Amino acid sequence: MTEFVPPIKDLRFCFNAIADIGEISALPGYEDAGLEIADAVLEEAGKFAKQVLAPLNQTADQQGCTFENGIVSTPDGYIDAYNHMKEAGWLGMSLAPEFGGQGLPITISTAAFEIWCGASMSFCMTTLLSQSAYELLNAHGSDDQKSIYLPKIVSGDWATTMNLTEPQAGSDLGLLRTKAVKEGDHYRLTGQKIFITGGDHDLTENIVHLVLARTPDAPAGSRGISLFLVPKILVDKNGDLSEPNDLQAVSLEHKLGLRGSPTCVMSYGDNDGAIGYLIGEENQGLACMFTMMNLTRILVGVQGVGIAERAYQHSLAYARERIQGSRSKGPDTKPVPIINHPDVKRMLLDMKSKAEASRAILLYTAYCLDTAKKSPDPETRKRMMSRVELLTPIAKAWVSDTGIDVADTAIQVHGGVGYIEETGVTQYFRDARITAIYEGTNGIQANDLVGRKVIRDQGECLNNFIREMRNLTDELNANPQENLNAIGRQLTFGLDALKDAGDWISTFSGNNPDMLGAGAKSFLTLFGNVTAGWLQAKSAILASEQLDHDNADTSFLGGKIQSARYFADQLLSGSGYLRDLVKFGSDSVVSIEESQF
Repeated sequence: MTEFVPPIKDLRFCFNAIADIGEISALPGYEDAGLEIADAVLEEAGKFAKQVLAPLNQTADQQGCTFENGIVSTPDGYIDAYNHMKEAGWLGMSLAPEFGGQGLPITISTAAFEIWCGASMSFCMTTLLSQSAYELLNAHGSDDQKSIYLPKIVSGDWATTMNLTEPQAGSDLGLLRTKAVKEGDHYRLTGQKIFITGGDHDLTENIVHLVLARTPDAPAGSRGISLFLVPKILVDKNGDLSEPNDLQAVSLEHKLGLRGSPTCVMSYGDNDGAIGYLIGEENQGLACMFTMMNLTRILVGVQGVGIAERAYQHSLAYARERIQGSRSKGPDTKPVPIINHPDVKRMLLDMKSKAEASRAILLYTAYCLDTAKKSPDPETRKRMMSRVELLTPIAKAWVSDTGIDVADTAIQVHGGVGYIEETGVTQYFRDARITAIYEGTNGIQANDLVGRKVIRDQGECLNNFIREMRNLTDELNANPQENLNAIGRQLTFGLDALKDAGDWISTFSGNNPDMLGAGAKSFLTLFGNVTAGWLQAKSAILASEQLDHDNADTSFLGGKIQSARYFADQLLSGSGYLRDLVKFGSDSVVSIEESQF
C-alpha cells in the first residue's frame, strides 16, 4: 500500500490563507498558540500518523473487531496506539486545562485530527467522540458530573459513546422507547440501542455512555426525551471504579466499512436496570444532545477530508507508476505513466482540488468556532457563532459527500485493480460511505440548512456571509493574472446564483415546505461550492503573492493556483444549474404519487 504522507505543507498554508493562526493567538486564552506551536503540533501529529496509525489501517480493516463471550476486542495494535495517543495528551489538545487539557485552539486540533483520520479513520472513531462528549458534559453536566468524569475523558482513561438510535427510531428520535425510571438520586434504564460506535472495546478501563431515554410520564415525541450518563463500570463519589453496571454489548454490527471500529448493539437493564444519572433537566435531553451532535457533525467532515486526502495520495502514486498507453502519434509508441493522459490528469486534479477545498471549509469553520468561543467582543462572538451554525451542515454534508466522491474517483483512477481489495483503495470508499448517513443524514443536513439556518432569520446570516465573500471578487477581477481573473469571474457568478437561490428560499418559505425540502440538497451543494470556491480563491491569491518570494516552492504554489482555477471552472461554473434546481427543479418530486413508483 502507498505510504501515507501527512499533508503538513498544505495545512500550514491554510493556517495563513484560511484560518489565520495569528488572529487566533491574539484571542484571550490562546496567547501561546501561535504558528510555532501549530507547526510543532503538526509535526508530531504527522509522525504519530505515519509511524503508528497508517500501518494499522489496512490490517485492521482485514482483521476487524471480534465479539466472543460478550467481550469486544479491537484489532491488533489498537491498544498500543491508543495508549500512545493517551500518554501524549492528544485527546485533551483543545480541551480545558482545568480538567487536564492543553487548551489549544480547535483550529489546531482539527488539523491534527484530519491527519489522523487520513492515516486510519476507523481508529479515530472513538477518540473523536470524546471531543464532543466533553462539550456536552461541560455545557450541561452538574458540577459533580464534570469534576468526576471530565478529567478521565480528557486524559483518555475513559471513553465515551452517544446512544440515540433504536431499531424503530433512526432519524425520528421521537419514536425511541428506552425507559428511565427515577430511583433516589439516579434512574434505572431499560432498552436497546443500535449502531453505537465504541459501545464496548478493550481500549479503556471504563466507557461513559450518553443515553437518550424517556421517563414514564414524559410527553410524546421528541419533547419527552431526557439524557442520561450511564457508565459501563459504576463510579463512586470519589471517582473510583466500583462494580459493573447492568448493560452490555450483545453483538457487533456487520458493516460495509470502518471494520476496525467496534459498532455495537447495546442492551440496557437486562436484570435490575442500568443505573444512569440525569444530565440537565428531564425532557430536555435532545437539546443537550445537540451540543454533542453539532460538534460531532463538524468532526464527520474532518473524517471526509482525511479520506479524500488519503485516496488522492494513493491515486497519485499509482498514476505515476502505472505504465499504460502511448501519447505519441508518431512511430514512437512507447507506453507512458497514466498520469500523462488527459482524463487521468483531470481525475487527479478533481481529487486534489476537492480535498483542498474540503480542508479549507473545515479549518475555516474551526476558525469561526474559536473566534465565537474566545473573542472579547460579544457582538463578534454572536456573529461568529451564527456563522458556525450556518456552516455546520456544509462542514458535515458537503465535505462528506466530497470525500465519498474522491474515494470513488480513486477506484476509477486505478481501473480494474481498484476494484480489488488488495489494492487498498476500496477501503477508502467503504469507510467514507457512512459519513453521509450518521450524525444526521446529508438530506437532513440540507433540510436543516434551508429550514432552520436560512429561513429562521429570513436569510440575514446568509446574506451577511455573501457580502463578506463579495469583498474578494473586486480584488480578483482587477488582477491582471488570467488565473485569478478567471476565478473572480466564476466566483462572482456563483455568489449571484447563491444570493438568488437564498432570496427565493426566504421569500418562498412557508408556502410549500415540500418544494423547499425537494430542493434543499441542491441548495446545500450550491452553498458548499460557493463557500469552497471563495476559500480556494483566497488560497490562490496568497499562492500568487508567495510565488514572488525568493526560494518559493513553485510546484506547490502553482498547484494551489491550478486547484483553485479548476474548482472555479468545473464547479462554480455550474452554480446557475444548481440555482435553477432549487427554484424550478422540484415539481416532479413533489407531484409524483406513491402509487406511481
